[in-house]
Amino acid sequence: MTPSELLARMDATAREAGRAIYDIWKAGCAVDTKSDGSPVTIADQKAEAIICAGLAVTAPGVPVMAEEAQAAGIETICGDRFFLVDPLDGTRGFTEGGDEYTVNIALIEHGVPTLGVVYAPATGELYLGGPDGAFHGRCVPASAAPDEPLTRLAVDRRTSAFRGVKSRSSDGLDAFLKRAGVTELRAASSSLKFCLVATGEADLYPRFGPINEWDAAAGHAVLRAAGGDVMTLKGAPLRYGATPGDTLIRGFVAYGGPAAEAAARAALAPATLA
Repeated sequence: MTPSELLARMDATAREAGRAIYDIWKAGCAVDTKSDGSPVTIADQKAEAIICAGLAVTAPGVPVMAEEAQAAGIETICGDRFFLVDPLDGTRGFTEGGDEYTVNIALIEHGVPTLGVVYAPATGELYLGGPDGAFHGRCVPASAAPDEPLTRLAVDRRTSAFRGVKSRSSDGLDAFLKRAGVTELRAASSSLKFCLVATGEADLYPRFGPINEWDAAAGHAVLRAAGGDVMTLKGAPLRYGATPGDTLIRGFVAYGGPAAEAAARAALAPATLA
């Protein structure tokens, strides 16, 4: 199976899971709490079951690290090639009736997110990233069927006045935004923050607090395919699965294109880069 064919299968699986989530969202559902205090619903669990079953058929033998399985204490031995799955990114907003939750599926190869799908079930927004580039499309939420042709995404803004994506406030974030020349902040939830950078609607998405790898990988893959990338707060390329048993990313900066990358590197404090 070629990478493009695999991405198409991942796309279909994400939309199938999204359709199930959408039905539950419209009907309403109860919310439980995981051991770390974060919310979980039947939608998270049902979507993860659909995705894991689909990937087992699509890519038998390729390990899948999925959020709810990890929360349940199921250990995944990943190796050099594995899937990272967040079946419902933005559960808190989902339970409050928000529409920016997403389904995230990424293929990781030697630490790099090479294929990624981000699908927003409530709005039908679809983002794909792979060897042929990054693409955006729209689907009918009730059916998750494509509603318009895919359009190609490419980031290539050259400016000194940057637009940023809001993330949780943390020490050093406001100072970073100021040093980077960010003059406007956009709002978005879940992995759609990465997608705003991939579409060129924003230039920088800095996050100075921790986040799990499955929250970032699919959006990272889309952004890479569009011409951007993600660096750690030490300025190194962000890689996945480097430390078995540790899925936390301790801050990053996503950027769209060379100008935004240069601004981000200049804005990171010397102590951070040391």
